[in-house]
Amino acid sequence: MTLTTLDWGIVLFFFATTMAIGIWASRHAAKNTMSFFLSGRNMPWYLLGISMVATTFSVDTPNLVADIVRQGGISGNWVWWAFLLTGMLTVFVYAKLWRRSEVLTDIAFYELRYSGKAAAFLRGFRAIYLGVVFNVAIMAAVNLAAIKIGGVMLGLSPWQVILIAGGVTVLFSSLGGFLGVVLTDFILFFAAMLGSVLAAYYAVQHPEVGSLTKLFEHPEVAGKLSILPDFNEWEAAVVVFILPLTVQWWSVWYSGAEPGGGGYIAQRMLATKDEKNAMGATLLFNVAHYALRPWPWIIVALCSLVVFPDLEALQSAFPHMDSKMIGHDLAYSAMLTFLPSGVLGLVFASMVAAYMSTISTCLNLGSSYMVHDFYSRFIRPDANEKRLVAVARIVTIILMVFSSLLALVLQSALSAFNILLQIGAGTGLLFILRWFWYRINPYSELAAMLVSFCVALAFVGLEYYQGIRLEGLLESGMDRQSASAQLWVFKPYEQLLIGVTITTVAWLLVTWLTPITQMETLEKFYRKVRPGRIGWEKVIRHCEKMGRPIPEKDQKPEWPIGLLGMVCGAVAVYSGLFATGYYIFAFYELAIFFTVIFVIFSVILFKIWRRMNYL
Repeated sequence: MTLTTLDWGIVLFFFATTMAIGIWASRHAAKNTMSFFLSGRNMPWYLLGISMVATTFSVDTPNLVADIVRQGGISGNWVWWAFLLTGMLTVFVYAKLWRRSEVLTDIAFYELRYSGKAAAFLRGFRAIYLGVVFNVAIMAAVNLAAIKIGGVMLGLSPWQVILIAGGVTVLFSSLGGFLGVVLTDFILFFAAMLGSVLAAYYAVQHPEVGSLTKLFEHPEVAGKLSILPDFNEWEAAVVVFILPLTVQWWSVWYSGAEPGGGGYIAQRMLATKDEKNAMGATLLFNVAHYALRPWPWIIVALCSLVVFPDLEALQSAFPHMDSKMIGHDLAYSAMLTFLPSGVLGLVFASMVAAYMSTISTCLNLGSSYMVHDFYSRFIRPDANEKRLVAVARIVTIILMVFSSLLALVLQSALSAFNILLQIGAGTGLLFILRWFWYRINPYSELAAMLVSFCVALAFVGLEYYQGIRLEGLLESGMDRQSASAQLWVFKPYEQLLIGVTITTVAWLLVTWLTPITQMETLEKFYRKVRPGRIGWEKVIRHCEKMGRPIPEKDQKPEWPIGLLGMVCGAVAVYSGLFATGYYIFAFYELAIFFTVIFVIFSVILFKIWRRMNYL
């Protein structure tokens, strides 16, 4: 497969457009850190909502979906669909709270909520942990997807992909700052959506597929069409459906689906004009992310099962690819090689757009942590704004280099996804409760973070040790089945449950055994954020005792109606997701049923929205 002059023209047009926006936005971004990281905190909901969607429309996301669908069917997507509950909780409970906090980054929250040296240490440690370690891991997964796409579609080596795609993106990100990221996200989102729809359309037109009807009747595909898992296979149902909906969504920290909001979602909420725009942006994001985007990716993944039914077929089709890079996540890129000229350029440009959108957001967010929450807080508190912006641009380049190097040792999108889930296991409940329970302190957060990381590291070490044991048993002449039976191995869902339990118990114990945050800090936080009386009675009584009573209107909790909005929003979006799928499958009775459910709960949601924004 080769890109024609027309294809390259389309790709270069996208590059030129994004660079032009970056250059234009660079004047605004260079003013100060508020402009570079939040664009002056005056952005409208629709721009920021689309930006959230574009950021999560990463180049590795279609690869991840292809990996899931090919191995576990459509129902396997519940491992990330379950995070809709987290997203709706952010919309109706936490969006207002984040906007009221008026911090520059979600890491700065720590010294607003907690006090003393422990709070300062937590802020600096978390800035490095999220800004470098976690952020680099996420970007590495995205770079891995870019490497696979570049290898399949252009025959490029990993280093060539990193130097070309990464170089352009890091230049754009360092110039335009947050404003450049958001404006290009708006354009890149529609390009990426169009590209994914075209990819699905032409995948169905492939001679070996023929049509949607033939696709759904194909023996490789027919058993993978159910939106819900087969509950007769109990273990599989637990892994992909029951556990994500009952435990994972509230207990696990994952970028873009943080319980209580965080990362680039919090960054965009903090950049809005007001609380209403913060809610609107996150609602638009969750509707588009979960109800609008998945089906084109799923269709391409199903078609790939017909054209490339197994890994051997993928290896045979792309013999120049390193065998370590051959995985089910490669199938999405493989299907793009059949696109006609012109369309190929547009779809390839959309993949470039998805890559640039995610990487530029991660670079801007990571540099905001390192500059605002580490460099200017602990190293050079007296640094002027011009110097801080310059340091932010240098950090942007360094983060890109680290993530590129890590990408070269990763093998699949799904493995990276599972590792990140395990690292965040057990921390989610703390992030939910810290707004509503005064007793949580910086030691609680440090304990949750360190214990979850150590548990994840222990499981990685155990798997490595068991792998060595397995090789030794096989070399001794034992067959694989007998050798595997002698190994002590935890399944992924068992690792998740163990990690959640150990981490949650650990941080709760630390919370009770360590002193509370200073009352002056808690009072200041409460007056600024106004989370409601429940969980803050002791602080409210302290204020009354000191002759500084908190107004009655500021004691009324908003989260009860927010929880109702969360439930109705989740039902509405899931109904929209199901209705779209059943229309595609031509199951019109079910499609109409879920359409009706979608309309009913959307009306209820609208009424809740109006009430919350007139309180």
